[in-house]
Amino acid sequence: MNRYPVWKYAIMLVALLVAALYTLPNLFGEAPAVQVSSTRSSVKIDTTTLARVEQALKDAGITADAVALDGVSIRARFGNTDTQLKAKDAIQKALAPDPANSAYVVALNLLSRSPAWLTALHAFPMYLGLDLRGGVHFMLQVDMQAALTKRAESLAGDLRSSMREKNIRHGGITRNGQAIEVRFRDSETLSAAKALIQDQFPDLQTVDAPEGTGYLLTGTIKPEAARRVQEQALKQNMVTLHNRINELGVAEPVIQQQGADRIVVQLPGVQDTAKAKDILGRTATLEMRLVEDGAEARAAENNTGPVPFGAERFYERNGQAVIVKKQVILTGENLTDAQPGFDSQNQQPKVDLTVDAKGGRIMRDTSRENIKKRMAILLFEKGKGEVLTAPVIQSELGNRFQISGSMSVSEANDLALLLRAGSLAAPMEIIEERTIGPTLGADNISKGFHSVSWGFLVIVAFMASYYMLFGLFSGLALAVNLLMLVAVLSMLQATLTLPGMAAMALALGMAIDSNVLINERIREELRNGASAQAAISTGYDRAWATILDSNITTLIAGLALLAFGSGPVRGFAVVHVIGILTSMFSAVFFSRGLVNLWYGRQKKLKSVSIGTVWRPVTTGTVTK
Repeated sequence: MNRYPVWKYAIMLVALLVAALYTLPNLFGEAPAVQVSSTRSSVKIDTTTLARVEQALKDAGITADAVALDGVSIRARFGNTDTQLKAKDAIQKALAPDPANSAYVVALNLLSRSPAWLTALHAFPMYLGLDLRGGVHFMLQVDMQAALTKRAESLAGDLRSSMREKNIRHGGITRNGQAIEVRFRDSETLSAAKALIQDQFPDLQTVDAPEGTGYLLTGTIKPEAARRVQEQALKQNMVTLHNRINELGVAEPVIQQQGADRIVVQLPGVQDTAKAKDILGRTATLEMRLVEDGAEARAAENNTGPVPFGAERFYERNGQAVIVKKQVILTGENLTDAQPGFDSQNQQPKVDLTVDAKGGRIMRDTSRENIKKRMAILLFEKGKGEVLTAPVIQSELGNRFQISGSMSVSEANDLALLLRAGSLAAPMEIIEERTIGPTLGADNISKGFHSVSWGFLVIVAFMASYYMLFGLFSGLALAVNLLMLVAVLSMLQATLTLPGMAAMALALGMAIDSNVLINERIREELRNGASAQAAISTGYDRAWATILDSNITTLIAGLALLAFGSGPVRGFAVVHVIGILTSMFSAVFFSRGLVNLWYGRQKKLKSVSIGTVWRPVTTGTVTK
């Protein structure tokens, strides 16, 4: 009656091992570290940079616990903060002697002390939120109407260019808000224009009406296309923010979509609000210029002569100088899309660029007059320009053209991303701002840890005194619940906040409710005269329906908080929902497994240790 098959105990054992494994990284704490990252997306952090960092530490006589290339940054871990500060100075001197004009940023950081074998198993500690580590929090409002207006302006320019190519005469194309208005003198021209729009502009829906002696055609962006524009604007802004925040050297920046038009940016460990605002508001400008190819320019490229009048010297990533004309042909404002791909002729990586109608006209005129000459594409960040590529113009270009050359697949992907996300797709406004100091964060960690620990101990002590051995079983189940909750949060790489720790303490109290229901059901069966084994079986079976109902209703409330909440409320909801799910496993399945293991094999069980069971009889018989 009260026996588990072996496979159920196997599930319990595996769950315990997995939970312990993924909880372990949170017990090792964090070590002082120095992080080296790039200030510009075009500058790569690779093994060469890693070797320079190791050499800088060696020259300074500093021994690091570990130095590793981690994605797009290098992280060096040290035993104490004094060594950390010395290492930062040494690395700063080697890589970024002039912080105002450097390709690298060297920042202080904290890294987990987890051993390598845990990291190899992808067991990582939970991230700590701003209120536990300190940092800055921004909520940004994206101007979606500006994104739609920008798209309408682009479509108006493209429509004007297409109608000119098709020789469709009109009385003027104007943009009225997010609507495009075109006037025609006769119905035949109107019909030709509608056919063109239907064929080449699927994002536009049109209506026409008589206007005086002519006709007025009004085009608006279709609802599904508008949603797509808004989604792309939000995603591009998030990618741009990721690129910009790399300069701050933040280990775990949180950049999340909040609703349909808001972005939450959390930068743990950052205390300089002005610096953070400067990074978030930074602009990256793209320019296209012709390369100066005269003898004087070639001498300037080799640093054997002066730069010709009307030209400037810029450098590629490999350090090669390129002399370009000062006249700007095209800017990133004309760029509408950039996608990586492969050249159909030689299968080499390339980047396909798309510009608006104005940019297309300029590119056609310029390329037609400069075939077999080079055109440089420059990226300007923080007032410093860099040549991304300088390809040869092979033929007349239009609205769509490609960049190809000696680039790898990853470089093509990065370049396309950089060109797309070099600037914001829509303006953003900071509508919420918070700063939390690191001292307050450490104090919050201490208080949160003590609240969970003392809450757990008091609950276990009460259960053991009131329900005896069954109370101890409930305490063990509660410990398993806490272990599994921390493990799941670590697996999901969730960010633990102070409200999350409050939800963790609340989860303990809610989880023990299930065991109270079970224990009282068993007591009730014993009072009704049932045998000990029957009371255990019936108590668990009858309590399950009540436990399920109460947890489902609480889970619905938690999911509502998760779906509609933001910031601290969302952090509370994440732990709350996971805590409900883990408590249902530990309070019912795991605790019954312990009871079955202890009592299940006793065939003639006369009593159970579940505290005082008062029978409604005159003898006052007590079963313990």
